[in-house]
Amino acid sequence: MKVIGVVGFPASGKGEFSRIAAEEGIPIVVMGDVIREAVQEEGLPATDANLGAVANRLRRDEGMDAIARRSLSRIRACGAPVVLVDGIRGDAEVDLFRREFPGFFLIGIEAPFVERLERLSHRGREDDFSLPSQLRERDRREIGWGLEKAFSSADYTLVNAGTLEEFSCAARLLLREIREDP
Repeated sequence: MKVIGVVGFPASGKGEFSRIAAEEGIPIVVMGDVIREAVQEEGLPATDANLGAVANRLRRDEGMDAIARRSLSRIRACGAPVVLVDGIRGDAEVDLFRREFPGFFLIGIEAPFVERLERLSHRGREDDFSLPSQLRERDRREIGWGLEKAFSSADYTLVNAGTLEEFSCAARLLLREIREDP
């Protein structure tokens, strides 16, 4: 099984990349779903504050790779030759996936702060926001989980600063190259 991981700051385009991969027939495992389920199990609303608090607690109590470890069975259950893991947030998660899946390939998605903020203000998820200070705080939280270290270990970086069509074309090309590489 070939596993492709996606890492990037909030609203950089990870979800869009995953949507494109799904259109290409690649099953998707979203690591954030693990956190959303934990929040729901606790009976909390899925706000950014609650998602962040639960993610912090899981990492504190179970280790910095807790979300990745909880995702392993979901990845294996896909039973596909290629699976995409969306939402890697730290270097401990990358290390775990590299150990568990030989040939693990990490894609970093990069986008300017202003564009990410604009996307968040229009995305429509319950945990979204529109103030620059909120995005800076969320970036700081995720940097604390090792996001910058994970991003720096990416095998390939895809810049999402142009049109959606440009990003989509680049993403499809990259996915096809990865799938065809033995």
